[in-house]
Amino acid sequence: MTDRIEQLEREAQAAAAVAASSAEIEELRVRYLGRKAELPNLLREVAQLPADQRSAVGSAANRARRAIDSLLDQRAGELAVSELDARLQAERVDVTLPGDPLPAIGRLHLITQTRREIEDVFIGLGFNVAEGPEIETVSYNFDALNHDAQHPARAWSDTFYISDEVLLRTHTSPMQIRAMELSPPPVYLIVPGRVYRRDSDLTHTPQFHQVEGLAVDEDITLADLKGTLLAFARAIFGPEREIRLRPHFFPFTEPSVEVDVSCFNCSGGVVAGGERCGICKGTGWLEILGSGMVDPNVLAYVAGNGYDPERVQGFAFGMGIERIAMLKHGVSDLRLFYDNDIRFLEQFA
Repeated sequence: MTDRIEQLEREAQAAAAVAASSAEIEELRVRYLGRKAELPNLLREVAQLPADQRSAVGSAANRARRAIDSLLDQRAGELAVSELDARLQAERVDVTLPGDPLPAIGRLHLITQTRREIEDVFIGLGFNVAEGPEIETVSYNFDALNHDAQHPARAWSDTFYISDEVLLRTHTSPMQIRAMELSPPPVYLIVPGRVYRRDSDLTHTPQFHQVEGLAVDEDITLADLKGTLLAFARAIFGPEREIRLRPHFFPFTEPSVEVDVSCFNCSGGVVAGGERCGICKGTGWLEILGSGMVDPNVLAYVAGNGYDPERVQGFAFGMGIERIAMLKHGVSDLRLFYDNDIRFLEQFA
């Protein structure tokens, strides 16, 4: 019986050596160690042997069982590794291949498109493009721009303050002062960038984009401002557009004017069929920005750098990039720019 046990062990070793899959190993396990296999049956017959043979046969059978079990585990591990390698090779993804279907080609966001279009217009008119810090001081954001100490924009409920003297800028206008501090006149620049205010509804978001414009030189008049903005409006909204100026108030300009562009959806507030235009609300005009002649108090703040209010004059204007994009493309809700809905964004490829 001992010879048969050793023979079974050798057979199991030989079979395991040529096994080619984990499934074959499991079949060998059943064949040599299963409930109906020969080796376990031999163990059960040990009790029927003469007393002087039981110990030797039992020890040999148990030793063979452990050896076969260990051998099959080792071979199963080897096959598992090779099978995994084969699967990884067979299922390998070639990341250099083009996607199927091909991914959509990226494009500029509508706000970025509009900002670049505005920049191109003013560069063509002789303006430079500048950028400034989004975290500003109260001095640059309000004091130097002639804001009264009780101005509502200074309230903590309207502006994002970081400390008593530091805030997130509410407009890009502080670059008026910074630019004039850095360079004597003449100066012609626009300042695009993000600004922040505590406001959120259909036409306002806490963070939005603005373009500030500044021109300071000798003999600049309100007529120069109107001509510049008329050229801008026609470049953005079409060559047939007209503009009008309405008196208004801004702390850093005097006189100050709101600027409207003639509605591009109707004629005199009436659309085809005689109905009231829904875009301009029947007025025939669309408000696009605020502007005016630079207040002498603002120039006096930097007078030491050549900006003598008695010698130079200037104009300034500010517009919301989202406002221009909404008017030009018929966007009804400002929040659509930030929802990242691909169905909305793909309309402006």
